[in-house]
Amino acid sequence: MAIADRRTTGHSAGNPAGPGPTTPVALGLALAVLATLVWSGSFVTSRALGDSVPPVQHAFWRWVVALAVVAPFGARRAWRQRELIRRHLGFVLLASLLGVTVYNTLVNQAGVTTPAANMGMIMAASPVLMAVFERAGGVRLGARRVAGLLIACTGVLLLVGGGTSFSAGDLWVIAAACCFGSYSALLRRRPAGLDGAAFLFTTFLAGTVLLLPAQGVSLAVQGGFTPTAGTVLPLLYVGVASSAVAFFAWNKAISLIGPARAGVVYYLQPVCVALLSWALLAEPTGWAQAGCMALILGGVVLGAASGAGPRR
Repeated sequence: MAIADRRTTGHSAGNPAGPGPTTPVALGLALAVLATLVWSGSFVTSRALGDSVPPVQHAFWRWVVALAVVAPFGARRAWRQRELIRRHLGFVLLASLLGVTVYNTLVNQAGVTTPAANMGMIMAASPVLMAVFERAGGVRLGARRVAGLLIACTGVLLLVGGGTSFSAGDLWVIAAACCFGSYSALLRRRPAGLDGAAFLFTTFLAGTVLLLPAQGVSLAVQGGFTPTAGTVLPLLYVGVASSAVAFFAWNKAISLIGPARAGVVYYLQPVCVALLSWALLAEPTGWAQAGCMALILGGVVLGAASGAGPRR
């Protein structure tokens, strides 16, 4: 998942001594594409492990691995900012619950029955859901952004209601998209001065702890899974790449090209997921899926192309 740093640094037209405009933009776009590709692989992994690793255990071990990866970078910073974190503990716990504990568990649950391509396409509507939360927060939305929202939502409804075969997993993905939209909206209220690495480590830690009860129930009811190359390697991928590498790549992209331009790159995710699931899982991609994909992508890109208006 992505946690965008609010600070946006870029080149200045009035600073001839700085780097030219091409290099930071190209690097920023490349990093945004890298993060999007890595996150696309997470949906394929959820689908691939659906029959071998219970969804809760998949999420739990993902975050254990991620926590071990970010600890050398974020643990000390979190300790230094412990008083700030303590003062905003409610915010941190809610962000951990939505972004770590619940969101990825829902995606993993969807992977039991839903093709990875469907998951990627439904999650592509997340930016549209974020626009709904923006409007609820008092931000006026332009006509183009509202039109994009309606077009993308139409694509999602066709996808899960008639465009392709429907499964209960599609509902899990819709719930995950709502959860991710809520989490993203919450990030706008991140306390000023809270270091990004410290925030990442703290939410990983809290989210993993919040998963412990569900992990215990899953072990008692479903039993554990067999550690093999086919289960451990995907878990290492989602723990290291999707939860650490992609985060740092995405935030660097934000600092170079800004959230709006990087966000448009995120809309490539359904295409990446469809191609990866076709290549790695042999999942078919038909004309109905392609049509729904076109509607979703067209809607979210149209919505992203317009700026938000002033607050009420």
